[in-house]
Amino acid sequence: MRALKQLVRFGWEQALSCLFPVVIFASLALTQILPLPVLPRYDWLLIICLLMQWWMVRSGLETKDELKVITLFHLIGLTLEIFKVHMGSWSYPEEGYFKIFGVPLYSGFMYASVASYLCQAWRRLKVELIKWPPLFMVVPLAAAIYLNFFTHHYWVDIRWWLSGLVILVFWKSWVTYEVGGTRYRMPLTVSFILIGFFIWIAENIATYFGAWKYPNQVDAWSLVHLGKVSSWLLLVIVSFLIVATLKQVKGKNQLE
Repeated sequence: MRALKQLVRFGWEQALSCLFPVVIFASLALTQILPLPVLPRYDWLLIICLLMQWWMVRSGLETKDELKVITLFHLIGLTLEIFKVHMGSWSYPEEGYFKIFGVPLYSGFMYASVASYLCQAWRRLKVELIKWPPLFMVVPLAAAIYLNFFTHHYWVDIRWWLSGLVILVFWKSWVTYEVGGTRYRMPLTVSFILIGFFIWIAENIATYFGAWKYPNQVDAWSLVHLGKVSSWLLLVIVSFLIVATLKQVKGKNQLE
């Protein structure tokens, strides 16, 4: 019974940490079922995301430092979206006033919501890192993973080599977290895989409600290819590395 209670507690904390993504999914579903007047759907989604972000900070669910991290992810995600749409990887076929090079501005919040989840879960579960690799290894790895999303269109796709490097670099790294006063630990690479898999599930939900469309979904929705898990896995790693590095740097500054 204790194990079951702990699992329920863990699930509840995870659900609370996913508040921003849940609002995005609910908005996607609502605006598809009940079209809102005056503005195109993409613009309403942007307004909802902005209001949600404002409320998260105003209510204290997110700190100003976390807002800075989330804004950074919004810019990183929006840059990637503009490039991928230009390359034909996916599209945003609906109309919208607030679009840049065919990409609606709300799309950046889908990346920002991942950062929001990481920041929320980090605080709620009192996450700590064990044997975190030095910055000179983490920063180039994160940069290489992000750049590969762009360069593989012109050069060799090295995602599997990068995945192997992730395993080597974080082989001895663990993440510890607290549930109901008890601390648990998990290999860091396992946490990457789990988060990436659940984001793939979320991607299927998002495309079903028309957040964006892959080429094979233009005529009718179909399941997102399982191979996309590797892409989300690498993107989660970039997200985690940035959040973890910033928290490590801030922690050292506070100690000093």
